[in-house]
Amino acid sequence: MRIAIIGGGIGGLTAALALRQFGFEPQVFERAPELLEVGAAIIMWPNAMRVLHRLGLAEMVRVDGGSLEEARWLNRDGQLLNRFALPRTDLPAIVLHRAHLQQVLLGALPSDSIHLGHIFESYQQNSDVIVAKFNDGTSLEFDLLVGADGLHSRVRSQLLNDGPPVDRGYIAWRGVVSFTPEPVTPASAIEIYGSGQRFGIGPLGSGKVGWWASVNQNSGVVSDSQRDPADDLTPREELLQLFDGWCEPVLELIRATPLTSLIRNAVFDRQPVRRWGEGVLTLLGDAAHPITPNLGQGGCLAIEDAAILARCLNQYVWPANGERHEAARSIAVALRKFEVLRFARTATVTRCSRMYGVVGQWDDRWAVRLRRMTLSTVPDVLTQRLLRWLFDYDAYAVSI
Repeated sequence: MRIAIIGGGIGGLTAALALRQFGFEPQVFERAPELLEVGAAIIMWPNAMRVLHRLGLAEMVRVDGGSLEEARWLNRDGQLLNRFALPRTDLPAIVLHRAHLQQVLLGALPSDSIHLGHIFESYQQNSDVIVAKFNDGTSLEFDLLVGADGLHSRVRSQLLNDGPPVDRGYIAWRGVVSFTPEPVTPASAIEIYGSGQRFGIGPLGSGKVGWWASVNQNSGVVSDSQRDPADDLTPREELLQLFDGWCEPVLELIRATPLTSLIRNAVFDRQPVRRWGEGVLTLLGDAAHPITPNLGQGGCLAIEDAAILARCLNQYVWPANGERHEAARSIAVALRKFEVLRFARTATVTRCSRMYGVVGQWDDRWAVRLRRMTLSTVPDVLTQRLLRWLFDYDAYAVSI
């Protein structure tokens, strides 16, 4: 079966690996001319680690990452609001650099299955095949096309024509430093709350620490598209002003982060939709269900998608008589099954992540007080129950 995966991110690469486990030989088409070591920290929660374990990659991910065992909520002055242990599961939660995860996935794939510098333009479905067109004028024919091309997916744009993703009204920064400040303890994640602002910290292993920050756009920060080109304020200077007066190690981490590795983005997602595909086309990961970063589940959901998609296609058997229209019909059935199996979970996690972000970004004085009181009184048993629902999902145990 000729399978094209548009997008060489975490979802696309994992899908290629999961499909290869069942004997398929997918081809990945990535728009970037080379896959550079960019990005910041990413969390592989147990639901994603389970898939990586089945792909034989869990240990490679763990070796250069930091495990998480507990989380702490702090006020901006450093006051501890609450702390709770993460549920014990068969596999740990691992924080690592996104570039390392990408290299692990890439290293497990044949080099001739990755095609860089291929900018996808459009697709055309015929009766039994789908044609992918690229901006260099080439057109390639496939039996199946997977759109894993991220938040601003061109595959989704042609399929649904539903406009740009929704700007959620706050900006996020991410960075990594190569040392561990004194207030940061191993295996512990920290989230610090202010008025319309948050700061998160997590250990990456090997002595490194990843951090993120978020600030409401109505607090004076503007999105990249609205920035004045004449404004020479660096992202670091902007952050130092915004978080002036916060407890350490907030300012220490901002100062220590190289400008070249400081990432700044507006936060987007979309309302969940049930239609992810048509015919022999489907979407995967952020192209299907973009999610805000508040729960750290974006990459994890894409990895789950990859496993479920591969398992659904494994149910497909090429007809003995070799009739392509029958093959296309079987593929379409498998893809619609994949989409149905994934919709409810991805929609729920997307909504929960959005709501967690809304509460986290509250800036009204009374709302901030309510949030502080609520976070201080959340019982450990409740956080354990909610997190277990996220973490206990096993993409290889789902009934197909």
